[in-house]
Amino acid sequence: MDIFRRIFFVVVLSGAMAGLLSAAIQQWRGVPLILEAELYENIEHSHGSIAQETIENEGAAHSQVDAEKPHEEVEPWAPQDGFERTLFTVLATMLVSLGFAFLIAAGSILTNISVTPTNGLLWGLSGFAAFSLMPSIGLSPELPGMVAAELGARQIWWWFTAIATLAAILALLKLPRYAGLGVGLVLITLPHLMGSPVPPHVPSNVPPHLSSTFAANALFASLSFWLVLGALHGQFNQIFNKE
Repeated sequence: MDIFRRIFFVVVLSGAMAGLLSAAIQQWRGVPLILEAELYENIEHSHGSIAQETIENEGAAHSQVDAEKPHEEVEPWAPQDGFERTLFTVLATMLVSLGFAFLIAAGSILTNISVTPTNGLLWGLSGFAAFSLMPSIGLSPELPGMVAAELGARQIWWWFTAIATLAAILALLKLPRYAGLGVGLVLITLPHLMGSPVPPHVPSNVPPHLSSTFAANALFASLSFWLVLGALHGQFNQIFNKE
């Protein structure tokens, strides 16, 4: 039981600290771009609402119906802008960070490779490659208002790419040199040879420079998070596993 308690402490401490850093970077570099993109999204929605309202009014003008029951759409709940939205964003980031910290611990147990101060950064780089870098080749980080493929297809391809990348890294570590290189190369390129989900060809109001800036900053935030998470995991492992 003592070993599981040590693993839990390592996961919580490293995940919480890396999550706080990730949340800070997101508020600094990501949130301003998201808020700017939402302005374009609101413009697009307002134009669509005006067009829809015009069509409905024209239909009502030619209709013989004397009375029409108003239709009210109930919008899904969302946190209010300001402190509430920031709080929920930070909490969500912390939960995701803890989840990735548990994944590192589980990966260490399953592969029988300890996370140490020496290799902690390599663990972080592996996580970044699997969960951020390789999926972003086919599915770049998206801003509100950007045109995207169907959600289910994107999720399936994202997970397939992440798992294939992790399997490729494991093959490089566990198999003989040339066999590991061959298997790893096949696994890491397979999702991209199959192709990621293609979004519909619909124009977006979000400027290209805004989306590219957001993608770059999202990858920067992810790299920072994974490097810190791997390094902290290795350091806390050393501290809590001292005899």
